[in-house]
Amino acid sequence: MPPAFRADGSVNVVVETPRGSQAKFKFDPETGSMMLSRPLPSGIVYPYDWGFIPSTHAADGDPLDAMILWDGAGFPGLVVASRLIGILRVEQKNVATGGRERNDRVFALPVKAPRSEQVRTIFELPERVRLELEQFFQNVVAFEGKEILLLGFAGPDEADRVLRASLVGSV
Repeated sequence: MPPAFRADGSVNVVVETPRGSQAKFKFDPETGSMMLSRPLPSGIVYPYDWGFIPSTHAADGDPLDAMILWDGAGFPGLVVASRLIGILRVEQKNVATGGRERNDRVFALPVKAPRSEQVRTIFELPERVRLELEQFFQNVVAFEGKEILLLGFAGPDEADRVLRASLVGSV
């Protein structure tokens, strides 16, 4: 796996589930391959590429989740040089332990995405986009028993802070 940060300061995001997918895929470090995690509820598809930032370990035990908000669609395993624009703070029930845990989602844009190069923060996107993202994250876990609680969006500085705190060796 690549490091979290690139030499130019941008962030590597590994796509697990591409935009438009009706199933969630997940990288399996044991086999080094992408695996089917689960089908999504009927009518739900990923609105953007979904994945993780490598070399991180978030509060839920997985790498830090990331969504690439662009108009393209990648494929599982693609690494996209990205820049952070925000984060959605999320708390959810751990189905195995029954306890509550953080499972924040970082939002990024590809470094090479000319149509969105002027966007610097999640708050520069239309409010409707943020509302749709919140609805997506609620719907995608509707039958998983995770009892998700959305704690609100924050900008790129908070996303960077959470990323740096989750770097392997920092947790």
